Parts: sequence; C-alpha cells; structure tokens
Amino acid sequence: MKRSILIILTGTLLFSSCGIYKKYERPENINTTGLFRDTATIDGALPVTDTSSLGSTPWREIFTDPYLRQLIDSALVNNTDMLSAAQSVIQAKTMLSTAKLAYFPRFTFAPTGTLRSWDFGKASQIYSLPVEASWSIDLFGSLTNAKRAQKALLLQTQDYQRAVQCGIISGVANMYYTLLMLDKQLEITKSTEQLTKKTYDMMVQQKQYAGTDESAVMSAKANYYSVLASIPEIERQIREVENSLSLLLCEAPRHIQRGKLEEQELPSKFSVGIPVDILANRPDVHAKEMALANCYYNVNIARAAFYPRLSISGSAAWTNNSGGGIVNPGKILSTAVAGLTQPIFYNGQLTSALKVAKSQQEQAFLAWKQSVLNAGSEVSNALALYQSSQKRSLLEQTQIESLERNVEVAEKMFKMSLNGNYLNVISAQQALLRAQLSKVADDFNKMQAVVNLYYALGGGDK
Repeated sequence: MKRSILIILTGTLLFSSCGIYKKYERPENINTTGLFRDTATIDGALPVTDTSSLGSTPWREIFTDPYLRQLIDSALVNNTDMLSAAQSVIQAKTMLSTAKLAYFPRFTFAPTGTLRSWDFGKASQIYSLPVEASWSIDLFGSLTNAKRAQKALLLQTQDYQRAVQCGIISGVANMYYTLLMLDKQLEITKSTEQLTKKTYDMMVQQKQYAGTDESAVMSAKANYYSVLASIPEIERQIREVENSLSLLLCEAPRHIQRGKLEEQELPSKFSVGIPVDILANRPDVHAKEMALANCYYNVNIARAAFYPRLSISGSAAWTNNSGGGIVNPGKILSTAVAGLTQPIFYNGQLTSALKVAKSQQEQAFLAWKQSVLNAGSEVSNALALYQSSQKRSLLEQTQIESLERNVEVAEKMFKMSLNGNYLNVISAQQALLRAQLSKVADDFNKMQAVVNLYYALGGGDK
C-alpha cells in the first residue's frame, strides 16, 4: 500500500513538472517598442516625458464640468449595458465559487423503504437511510486548472464591466461637448445673422437714397437668408444629440442642461505613459489577455485528461437489511471504495480536445496581440488630433481677429463711398463666419481628443 502511494506521489511530481500545474504568464513574444508614434505636447513645448498616464487618472479629475459629472453619474447608475455587465460579473463570481467547491466531497442522502410479501403472507419491512459521499482527488490538476480558468473568466467579465463603464463615460462626454460646440455655432450663426441683416438693411437704404444697384441688394439679401437658413439645421442637430444622450442615460428625450464651450477646463498637461500602461489600464486589452489565460488553463485541463483519475466514494446507512436477512432494530452499514481510471482508447476524443484547446489558445493570443496594436493606434490618433487641433485653433484665432477687422473696414468703405464694392462686405462676412465656425470645431476636436485619449488609455474607473 505504501509503495502504491509512493508511486502515485512520484508520478504526480513528475507530471507537474511538465507544466500542468504551471500558472499563466504573459507571453514575451510581443514587441511594444515604438507603439506610440506621437507624444503629448504642451502649447508647442517639448514632449512630456513623465510616467503619469491619463489612463490612470480618475474621470472626475478630467471632466470637471458639474453638469457633465451629473450626467455621467446618472448614466453609470441607469444605463442598461452597465447593469447587464454587472450581472455578468455576478454570474462569473458564482461559477468561480462552484469551481472552488469542487475540491470538497459531494454528499447525498437517499432514504429507501420496501414492503415485501410472499404469497400474501406477512409483509416484511426493509428500510435504509444512507448518506453517500464521493470525492475526486486532483492528482493531475484538472480541478486546479478549472478553478484558475474560471478565475481568469471572472477577471475578463470584470474587465468587460470596466470597458462598458469607460465607453459610457466617453460617450456621455463626447455628446456633451458636441452640444456645447453646436450651442456655440448657433450663437455665432445668430450673431452673423444679425450682422448680415444689418448689411442687407444698409444696402436697401443705399439703393433708396444713393442709387446702389439692385444686384448689391439681392446679393446682401441672399447672404442674409443663407445664414438664416442654417439656423434650423443647427437646432435640429442639437435636438438629435440631446435625444441620443437621453438614450444613453436611459431616459425619455429631454433638454440637457449644460454649460458653455468657453468655460470648459480639460487637461492640457498630460502624458500617455509607457506602452505597458495600456496593458495594465485598458480593460478591453486586459480582457483579451484573460481570455488567453482561460484558454491556457483549458489546454492544461485537456492534457490532464490523458492521466489517471482517482476517486473515493463511501456510504454509511442505518438499515435493517444485512444482505443475508432482515434484522431489527437496524444497524449501521458502512462501505468505502477507491477507484483509479486510466484512459486507454477514447476514439481520438482526448487528442482532438487537446488540439482544439491549443488552437483556441493560439487564436486568443492573436486576438490579444491585435488588441495591443489597436490600442497603440488609437492613442496615436488621439494625440495627433489633439496636436493638430491645438495648432489650428491658435492660427484660426489670429485669422478671426484679422477678418473681424476686415469686416469693419469693408463696411466703413462701403458707407463712405458710393462706388464701394458691396461684394467685399459680403465676402468678408462669409469668411469671418467660416473661420469662427472652424475654430469652434477645432476647439471641440481638442476636447474630443482628450476624451478619446482617456478612452484609448483605459480610463480611470473611480
């Protein structure tokens, strides 16, 4: 008996060295050097090189607008995707608890009773009140790997929950800033509408008292109505964004209370950190890695299926059936059985299961590798958008100042001279409107770049 136990223990140690009990380790055959093409800059200064990452900053420190914070809080509480993700985490936790309990014996209670009579004679009563137990010994890591696989699955669902949360925060912020951009565009357009109406009225008076030709009046009128016609389109876009944001909040379409574009304060000093931060912070990337870990443990489970399985079962029953007759009162009958099962020929099922598990592991590795590359690309895109929008906004501010002066000069010259060129006035107003709207769009793009960078780096979840 001692010799058998020694053989089993020796075999266990031998096979454990083959990797069946080895924990998952992140693959090293993926190069993240140069994952980011760009670095964050501050107002044209040198690139930021500190290791703090926007992805590890809590969202409340990034989005400071009180209206926006209230909207994000509401979305995180009420959004159905968020609630569904929370239920997935609960399910994964339950499955992990079940996997941990697999180490313990299973107990069943199955009482039976029998009445037996021969040729309508006196009936004999046979009863049994058994408690049965069965216990699978984890010789080759089947239970251990199953537990570890389930733990990886739990981490994956938690990562999914974080990814949903990060997506909701980014979505609410993007829609909110879109509303602020449209509000500013509407404000500028209405101001330009008043300016073009003033020009139109001025040319009507010039026609009446100074003989300005009909063409100048009609051109000014067309310019005025062109600006006027753009207002309903902006108002329609505002309503649609409000409806979309209300849907994200799981509310009926309503007006969204908000601040102003020029009041927003977003981080202007930030760094993306180093590439490994993506692996640590970005939930969808980490979820892919946990899927890889789950497949790794499934391969170990498939390997363990080739080795013997040791099970112990036993029962203890209060019964009056002694096997050879009936005794009263009953006595306790106990049994214990140990069984060792070694697979020999399973029609190729074990080999096929191992091949499939290895193939799934390779697929999971490729998916994780691609997610790392995607994350790096998204970070680079967000940084490029931030830098280009920042530069454009600074240049457009100078352009707007020049165009505002140009409008003043063109109007003054038209008023002072009967031969003044009305086209200069109209062209100056149109150019100013385009430049103002373009600057608002670039200011919004700058905000959107910060939101995209927050998302691309994983987003602070506090």
